[in-house]
Amino acid sequence: VIMGKHQNPLKEVNLTYLNQKQIPIIRRISGGGTVYHDLGNLNYSFIDMGKADSLVNFAKYSQPVLDLLQSFGVDAKLVGKSDLKINDKKFSGNASHVYRHKVLHHGTLLFDSNLKVLNESIKINRNNITDKAVNSNRSVVVNISEYLSTQMTIIDFKSKLFQHIQNIFPESKVINLSRSQISEIQKLADEKYKTWEWNFGYGPKYEINSLCEIHGAEIDFRVKIAKGFIQSYESSSPIPSDWTKSLNSIIGLQHEEEIIKHHLGIQTPKEIKNSIFQILF
Repeated sequence: VIMGKHQNPLKEVNLTYLNQKQIPIIRRISGGGTVYHDLGNLNYSFIDMGKADSLVNFAKYSQPVLDLLQSFGVDAKLVGKSDLKINDKKFSGNASHVYRHKVLHHGTLLFDSNLKVLNESIKINRNNITDKAVNSNRSVVVNISEYLSTQMTIIDFKSKLFQHIQNIFPESKVINLSRSQISEIQKLADEKYKTWEWNFGYGPKYEINSLCEIHGAEIDFRVKIAKGFIQSYESSSPIPSDWTKSLNSIIGLQHEEEIIKHHLGIQTPKEIKNSIFQILF
């Protein structure tokens, strides 16, 4: 699952489900919303140069995809700023990242993805978080393969799209990455894109608002998190000393389930219900 640069993963995805299915969540360098990748999803990128004020052009880079699909008799369209749709159902999300006079434009193509897993993965299960993060625009999604009159595999589709792009840009050349380049890419992935600091710590600061019952009294809690670390908390009423001690002890810790569970010594669901853990997650 890939989220936009300025998004909060706690609001965008079903983390419990992703952890159960061992599906990683990765933050990209471009903006936009959260998307799902599997082997039925084809990703493409354009890297281009030009004047700074004309680099972001969703229509330009979406057109080769639309051309190909329309040649198959599929009525695909660019809708809004960056969504590609068939019959008002989304099959592609796009985003751009500009650096000086260069642009990286990339998108997804749902060809034959597992839409059940997709929908479960990006199901929002948190509504008690306040932040200034970019929120995804939720859409009904569909696979391209459902609209093709002639059956083809994703490999066939990829080949046809690649050939179409080469026809549009006849001066283009195919370049195979060297071992050293692949090694550099892997190093960047390991040292940045797979780290907790980038995927969770980089996001915008946020506040968790929770209502908790303690000894029969309902108390509102507000917990502030910045760069992925718990900064402070407030309560609407005085709280027992043991709760105060526990809350004070987590200041400075990563806002991450397993770390908090380990710190509090939580091992059973009953212990979660009777601890400050319920305020944080």
